[in-house]
Amino acid sequence: MRFYREKYPEPDTQVMVQVKQIQENGAYVKLLEYDNVEGMILLSELSRRRIRSIQKLIRVGRNEVVMVMRIDKEKGYIDLSKRRVSADDVVKCEEKFNKSKAVHSIMRHVAERTETDLEKINEMIAWPLYDKFGHAYDAFKLSITDPSVFDGLNIPEDILAETKANIARRLTPQPVKIRADIEMSCFSYAGIDAIKRALRAGEAVGTESIPIKIKLVSPPLFVMISNATDKNGAIETMERAIAVIDKSISKDKGRLEVKLRPKAVSETDDLELNALMERAARENKEVSGDEESDEE
Repeated sequence: MRFYREKYPEPDTQVMVQVKQIQENGAYVKLLEYDNVEGMILLSELSRRRIRSIQKLIRVGRNEVVMVMRIDKEKGYIDLSKRRVSADDVVKCEEKFNKSKAVHSIMRHVAERTETDLEKINEMIAWPLYDKFGHAYDAFKLSITDPSVFDGLNIPEDILAETKANIARRLTPQPVKIRADIEMSCFSYAGIDAIKRALRAGEAVGTESIPIKIKLVSPPLFVMISNATDKNGAIETMERAIAVIDKSISKDKGRLEVKLRPKAVSETDDLELNALMERAARENKEVSGDEESDEE
């Protein structure tokens, strides 16, 4: 099934293809966004440089970004070019293809669940949203917080409900854990109060959507943690928090050293941190051998 309303792409546009077969005169490919219709990249359109080996330029089964040169709809011929595609074209086409593939996957799932023809589902939902928003993916993302995206579309209630449920499940941003490790010390008379004050100032930089929590691992090591859907925003906020902490502790002649810059962490990193904190907690506990006996 094609991704878009049009059965064929427009000339001078970039499309994603998969290489099917390589011959002496070029490569046969299928256009992934247009129902796998067949096209051909002529040998002369594979590279700007002299071609010594086609296999080094293109391989069977690999996806490639190409430009549409000519289309003969009656005969079904589509001539394509790889050498006329720039690096920027590749990035833009890959982004568009990935978004379109996500939309197609959602629509296909809705069609299966509601036992409705996929093309009919696309005509009701995806293709009108492509026309209105430029890309249906952007409309789907917006619909998570603004259901009015679907206003004006003639969609049966069961199909609309299934569409919304699929979009929410697949496209709702998932929180990312951001972590930074800092060491802080202050040996002035009110050093402990200075450290507490600096940590509170750092946590205050956090917001409702990007909260910041700071925990003691083992003196002088502290861990800063934030769970947010905006990864880059969380990293920037945590960097500002570190700057605030540094400024605060420096006023009291204390010292701050960043051991781990803010970054997204994995589940493995989490497990390592928890193990470190548990070990520190055990070491800080007073064991029976340290206690004074009744006889003493």
